[in-house]
Amino acid sequence: MTVRPIALLPLLGLLTACVTINIYFPAAAAEKAADVIIKEILDTGVEPQVFAPQSKTGQPIPASVVGWVAGLEPLVNWLVPPAQAGAADLNVKSAAIDKLRASMKQRFVKLQPHFNSGALGFSSDGLVALRDVSALPLSQRAKLNPLLAAENRDRKALYQALARANDHPEWESQIRSTFAGRWVKNAPAGWWYQGANGWQQK
Repeated sequence: MTVRPIALLPLLGLLTACVTINIYFPAAAAEKAADVIIKEILDTGVEPQVFAPQSKTGQPIPASVVGWVAGLEPLVNWLVPPAQAGAADLNVKSAAIDKLRASMKQRFVKLQPHFNSGALGFSSDGLVALRDVSALPLSQRAKLNPLLAAENRDRKALYQALARANDHPEWESQIRSTFAGRWVKNAPAGWWYQGANGWQQK
């Protein structure tokens, strides 16, 4: 019996739809990844975290189930090329990302007092900006400029590294936008951020 090519069209359409859906930017996963990194940087007592598979109820998925699902990976990779398959979580581990996270965490100890005083604030593009120079003692102004430049350099590099680690360099701007919102969300009350109407205090 010969299978008519037209009979394969529904299957082809289904596979094409899967590929199209899976390459969309995973906004929820990006927020989760951003929160892990930001909380680690803002709280010097928090150690780096890794994502663990969880069920919809928030409970860890049994190892037997995880193993069974992992056994399907060859079939999934055959149906949808790995480069186009969006993972449930964004990968936040690479040598470049680890180095940037450590650098930003160490620098934050020096930046924190200036966020507390209102001299610094989170800009709308996911960076740090000098908001009120008058809140800085004269003796500290010259020292802050190199710190600020280094922080923004690391932030730009982090967003780029996250996009590359997930095989989607085109996601860089969306990752930066996600981080911009999550920096504010995870910031303590009283810190400043750049909103639609200018500088606002959380």
